[in-house]
Amino acid sequence: MTNADLIVRNVGELLTLAGPEGPRRGGAMRQIGAVRGGAVAALGERIVAAGPERSVLAEVAATADAVEIDAEGRLVTPGLVDPHTHAVFARTREDEFAARVEGASYEEIAEAGGGIRSSVRSLREASEDALYDAGSATLDRMLEHGTTTAEVKSGYGLSLPAELKTLRVVRRLSEEHAVDVVPTFLGAHEFPDEWRDDRDGYVEHVAGEMIPAVADEGLARFCDVFCEEGVFTVDQSRRVLEAGRALGLEPKLHADELHPSGGAELAAELHARSADHLVRASERGIRALAEAGVIAVLLPGTTLSLGSTVYAPARRMIDEGVAVALATDCNPGSSMTESMQIILSLASMMLRMTPAEAITAATVNAAHAVAAEEDAGALTAGRLADLVVWDVDDHRAIPYHYAVNLVRTVVKRGRVVVDRT
Repeated sequence: MTNADLIVRNVGELLTLAGPEGPRRGGAMRQIGAVRGGAVAALGERIVAAGPERSVLAEVAATADAVEIDAEGRLVTPGLVDPHTHAVFARTREDEFAARVEGASYEEIAEAGGGIRSSVRSLREASEDALYDAGSATLDRMLEHGTTTAEVKSGYGLSLPAELKTLRVVRRLSEEHAVDVVPTFLGAHEFPDEWRDDRDGYVEHVAGEMIPAVADEGLARFCDVFCEEGVFTVDQSRRVLEAGRALGLEPKLHADELHPSGGAELAAELHARSADHLVRASERGIRALAEAGVIAVLLPGTTLSLGSTVYAPARRMIDEGVAVALATDCNPGSSMTESMQIILSLASMMLRMTPAEAITAATVNAAHAVAAEEDAGALTAGRLADLVVWDVDDHRAIPYHYAVNLVRTVVKRGRVVVDRT
């Protein structure tokens, strides 16, 4: 028998997400490994058994100090994975939200000096400690809503000192916060004020100076770029991402959010880890993502927050064989939420994804989108003991019962970190 110092038993519905290797596509996105009357056992940080309760309890022996959680017939899932956030920022932008409500467009606000450039000015003035405190509070709220792994991007610095400051904060959060944090360099998020008249010059600054400095300190796992009309062109994006890849930073893209700008096609060409947003992705781009095996990270909270009625074509992507993931896009301008639960609701209600597809997109596929698939996204032996006990007994209730926090207990690396009993 195997020792266990954590046992979660009396689970009404256990979603293990056990299934085929790699990101789930097509019909496989509905394979959530549902077990009625399940249990999970862990030793230290890792799962040692998960499945039918009788089988699990026959495999393990509880240690003298074992923690036992009685789920009382509730739903248990893997911890949620949020693969696209901008969780380190200096101030919120509710003034811009109010302006959008009164009719101002995202582009108009940006041209007037708001948007990302507004966040850049405030972040440059903020201390590392202030950014850490704000980022820690954001991650606290994510954890309380069931997120146990999150990607966090830079991109509100847009100068070498400010980008390094941001990524050092992200590294500190990764070391000290319960949420596992995956760092992404996004120096090509926008053109800062001082470079707006020399855009190609800024691209070369990002590729030739920022990326080597980030890589030298080992501050990022990925390199991202905002490939969009009015921001970085396809050629400029390619230059940045190839420079990052040459120094070990795997490419990601903000692609085709506002216009069909060729971002999906570029992501496929470069075999990027993911292409994100994709609201306006072309048919050719969708097919290219499927053929190249690029994960589509969809962000319906951003569409909602911007007041748009056009959502990413999730059903088309799934039918074409694209592996779809979901994320909050948590940021102070266009998606101010830390809740993956509301994203699951929007995925079902607005993207027409089934509850099972949405949960797959927020767990195993999201883990693949941030290269965390060996640790996160499923409840199988060897993976981290990251799980959520929900205050419902059916996985369909999470997207159905929207805009409330349905989390009861969160276990991170085998330790209870949220207890709302």
